[in-house]
Amino acid sequence: MTESKIVSREQAIAQADAWRAEGQQLVFTNGCFDIVHLGHIDYLEKAHNLGQRLILGLNTDASVSRIKGPLRPVVNEYARARLMAALAFVDLVVLFDEPTPLELIEAVRPDILVKGDDYTVATIIGADFVLGRGGKVETVALVPGYSTTKLIERIKTSY
Repeated sequence: MTESKIVSREQAIAQADAWRAEGQQLVFTNGCFDIVHLGHIDYLEKAHNLGQRLILGLNTDASVSRIKGPLRPVVNEYARARLMAALAFVDLVVLFDEPTPLELIEAVRPDILVKGDDYTVATIIGADFVLGRGGKVETVALVPGYSTTKLIERIKTSY
């Protein structure tokens, strides 16, 4: 069942159009979500609560490696996608390989674009596009002390 939430870009566009036709507000966020932790769960739940449907853009393995370095991701894209799809508050998971999620954002045309409060609206990729369509760009508070990088460092030093 949860695997059916992992869709192609074309399927995401069609589903977004159907939800939009029903009057549902679409929320979009993106990330690597490597080694899922409380910070991820809290962030995604808050993002979902800003609208009716949450579409999650997930970086491919190659994309994560380009961003985080050759030892990442720790968890492969299929496993990360399944983990994200298993969350009740995530409605669709779409993999993207581009350097930024801008093309995906432009394709699904969300009403609300969300990132953590470690970003500002000015630094959020796709903000201009969403705002230009009359949408909103929101930042949500992150749970202090949680990051995959910090978790990996703790594992490396402790074990």
